[in-house]
Amino acid sequence: MQPLPEIAAETGRAPGIDPWRISVAPMMDCTDRHCRFFLRLLSPHVRLYTEMVTAAAIMHGDSGRLLRFDPAEYPLALQLGGSDPALLAAAVRKAEPYAYDEINLNVGCPSARVAEGAFGACLMASPALVARCVEAMQAETRVPVTVKTRIGIDDRDDYGFLREFVTAVAAAGCRTFVVHARKAILSGFSPKENREIPPLLYATVYRLKADFPELRILLNGGVDTLTAVHAHLSAGVDGVMIGRKAYADPYWLTAVEASVLDRTGIWQPPSRAEVVTAMTRYAQQEMGEWVRLHHITRHMLGLYHGQPGARAWRRFLSTRGCALDARPELLLESLQMVAGEDAGF
Repeated sequence: MQPLPEIAAETGRAPGIDPWRISVAPMMDCTDRHCRFFLRLLSPHVRLYTEMVTAAAIMHGDSGRLLRFDPAEYPLALQLGGSDPALLAAAVRKAEPYAYDEINLNVGCPSARVAEGAFGACLMASPALVARCVEAMQAETRVPVTVKTRIGIDDRDDYGFLREFVTAVAAAGCRTFVVHARKAILSGFSPKENREIPPLLYATVYRLKADFPELRILLNGGVDTLTAVHAHLSAGVDGVMIGRKAYADPYWLTAVEASVLDRTGIWQPPSRAEVVTAMTRYAQQEMGEWVRLHHITRHMLGLYHGQPGARAWRRFLSTRGCALDARPELLLESLQMVAGEDAGF
């Protein structure tokens, strides 16, 4: 299914659009294909990332279910988790027919479960292994293989440690690094604490870009205002990756699109009601044995963030949308909970 023409007439693959300028971070249990389709309606050009998918899951699970997506989601990157070069290469080979725009290796997730699998942020301590993984992955694809990382781990948080890591991985052919401007604490902190407690050191990412002008350096971490987006871009990084803000307040992406990505100057954001209507059509096509309405609507709860009736709207979708017999038309009914012109009344 393609987005409504009046909502998204083109994608970030359009000529003249920098495909890495603004992106939405891969977020576990958030950026699945239903979420990505929803976000695409709000921004034609933002780069989207899948949730992290382990190489082992692709090779030993239902790869079709894990890898499929709607063409409307382009530009789209697949994020892989793993530390075995051969297994990662095999997963990339299996993903290649799906024609993602980028394959990203997760070297940034600090969760204990991920660390137990010997991948994620703990891999920063093994730059030579990451380099071998990148080389093996690049041999199986025609698209860029990129790395998402932190600025350090535990007490190894000096700039020299980060520089040595980037130097080793860049020598293997990686030209794009997404850098979360916090270090990761590998034990004792939850993923949520790792997103909030270690201080954000944006100057470290700026310095990295200055030291590696030939590389594409994207900044991630705590970006939640347009002012911050423009400040980071003005500081010289090549792009900004937005995380939880895009999920909690997704309509904010229309402001990012208009302010940073739109080259025409005439792009008009869809109303929230138009987005709900488009998602109703999407749900009508997607719902079936394995997809319930809740799988789609759970990603939409922030659409009316800060608007009159937002709480009633969230409550309506959270309760009624979870029913086993909930139908797509419930989305249209939900608009009655929202006051104001934007609801279409």
